Amino acid sequence: MNKFYDIYLDLKCKIEKYEYTTGSLLPSEKLLSEKYGVSRETTRKALALLLENGYIQKKQGKGSIVLDIQRFNFPVSGLTSFKELQQSQNIENETIVLKNKREKIPEFLAETLNLPTNTEAVSLVRLRKISGEVIIIDKDILLANIVDAVPSEAAEDSLYDYLEGTLGLNISYAKKVFVVESATPEDRAMMHLPEDSYVVVVKSEVYLEDTRLFQYTESRHRLDRFKFVEFARRKNSLI
Repeated sequence: MNKFYDIYLDLKCKIEKYEYTTGSLLPSEKLLSEKYGVSRETTRKALALLLENGYIQKKQGKGSIVLDIQRFNFPVSGLTSFKELQQSQNIENETIVLKNKREKIPEFLAETLNLPTNTEAVSLVRLRKISGEVIIIDKDILLANIVDAVPSEAAEDSLYDYLEGTLGLNISYAKKVFVVESATPEDRAMMHLPEDSYVVVVKSEVYLEDTRLFQYTESRHRLDRFKFVEFARRKNSLI
């Protein structure tokens, strides 16, 4: 692993744990280079990664200012598992598996994905609790020709740890759609929502490195518990 990337990860971790608070300055390039025992060029590469990923802003004559990382409460881009999300933000959580069954995929999904109606899949339904409240209902459909079964203990811990670590799948990218919908009776019952509530629904088609579709996910989020924010940095125009 490149040394600059190790430094980036260490600084990123310290910012996420608020060892460097929002609005504060990171140590100077000189001090960081001395702390990590590297050249200033290596330190600059680490800071450049923090800049690209929205952790700091550089200001001439002032240094590296730590940005508000709460913008990453739910990353819009990228493929982040719930376990990774809670670890990065120190969220007290619990996952309850309500359903873990092999069955034919729903007709709407067969039509949407242009798959035969008799296609079999592993169907998972999981409740995500944070601080004792159910705030997400996750519904996963994993095509059985790629994922034959998922142990419930793996679904409770980390589905992606199991898929990547145990099954050796190379998960690469996803197509995501974000919509706001009226809460269904199931949403209201599971998440203790009042009448006329809304939920944010993230629908994802997830693909392997070899471009095979293997997972469809529908995550239903309590609207009052999440911010969906993407960090965007404008690149200088070449025109």
